[in-house]
Amino acid sequence: MTKRKSYKLGDIAKRFGGELIGDPDIRIRQVATLESAQSTDITFVAQARYLPQLDRTRAGAVILGSDARDASGLSRIICTNPYAYFAKVSALLNPPAAVVPGIHKSAVVDKSARIAKSASIGACTVIGKGAQVGDKAIIGPGCFIGDKAIVGAATRLHANVTIYHQCRIGARCIAHSGVVIGSDGFGIAREDGVWKKIPQIGRVLIGDDVEIGANTTIDRGALDDTVIEDGVKLDNQIQIAHNVRIGAHTAIAACVGIAGSAKIGRNCALGGASMIYGHITLADNVSVSAGTLIMKSLEQPGTYTGVYPFSSHQRWLKNAAHLRQLDDLVKRLRELEGLAGKTERNKP
Repeated sequence: MTKRKSYKLGDIAKRFGGELIGDPDIRIRQVATLESAQSTDITFVAQARYLPQLDRTRAGAVILGSDARDASGLSRIICTNPYAYFAKVSALLNPPAAVVPGIHKSAVVDKSARIAKSASIGACTVIGKGAQVGDKAIIGPGCFIGDKAIVGAATRLHANVTIYHQCRIGARCIAHSGVVIGSDGFGIAREDGVWKKIPQIGRVLIGDDVEIGANTTIDRGALDDTVIEDGVKLDNQIQIAHNVRIGAHTAIAACVGIAGSAKIGRNCALGGASMIYGHITLADNVSVSAGTLIMKSLEQPGTYTGVYPFSSHQRWLKNAAHLRQLDDLVKRLRELEGLAGKTERNKP
């Protein structure tokens, strides 16, 4: 077992910036929560409500925001964004496993495929005709890379990822187990009571530094390509339909569904289980709350919420019944307003 590398707190501050208060020679081996941290761990507080827990933590050091500079006597690093700083420290202390170049003897790789010498191809992987795998890419066991598909440098596919023909993934991407990229979109046309399949002839194009969560599916375009731009982060079990375009650095939580030909702007955030109608556009910097259904284009940045508030079941049923009558109630109200207006005008 490889011994975990440690860093002096002072060296961490030099690497990532921030104001160091306390002992710069403390050795930090791992990140941890306030509750579980020990003397060789570093933790963080990003929200004021968690500050009282600092009195009980056993951490060797803590990352705090500038507004909480004096909230603890522990050795600490003061910065503007404790959560992002913590993410960088965690990446430093938990680097990915080194690439072990080579092609496993059980892998099936077509003669015409181009595999970088520094890439790692796992057991039982299948790589099709004309496919390309870039430098230091890691293809986990059981993956499938279709004909003329491209996997960029330093990208990692975990076990059992499927990349259909002609799809492209950029550099430094991560695709977790069960991801399917490039399956057919839901293209069907009805004729005489029968559904006719429409061939899906587009591709999926994925930019650099994209992460795709487990069992997420991204459909290929019907005619044009489905496009995921640089830096997009996708959680588990998301469905992205054909011809969707997702702008750079957008983050999408689990169980979101995006219907065909929707366009999501840059730096957007979609909460878990939100649903996006097809053929609509979301502007840059739009946030959609969890469970919200968006049925028309959003042209202005901001946060949009459409979740029906929960309550006891009986009360919910009553409110739902009232909601069904809302249109009739509006009509009756307008009629009453009209009658009241006539009465007012007819007064002597």
